[in-house]
Amino acid sequence: MLAHWPDLAGMIGVVAILIAYALLQAGRLRGDALTYQLMNAFGAFALIISLLYAFNLAAFVMETAWLVVSIYGIARGRRKRQEHR
Repeated sequence: MLAHWPDLAGMIGVVAILIAYALLQAGRLRGDALTYQLMNAFGAFALIISLLYAFNLAAFVMETAWLVVSIYGIARGRRKRQEHR
């Protein structure tokens, strides 16, 4: 079975989110770490790209919310780091 590029983008997004979550659960990343937030944002973005080619409303809403929350986390972390300087 040959996957099309949107499927590959989606799978890469899934892997990024799952690795971030596994590292969080293993205590290797903190939930407020920039790396964790970036992995989630990248994963959600990649999944959204794949959903534009095989649309599913529920998955699109979930990944859009995941991306928005990740971006919020990145901005919040940046603000906290600037306050501590």
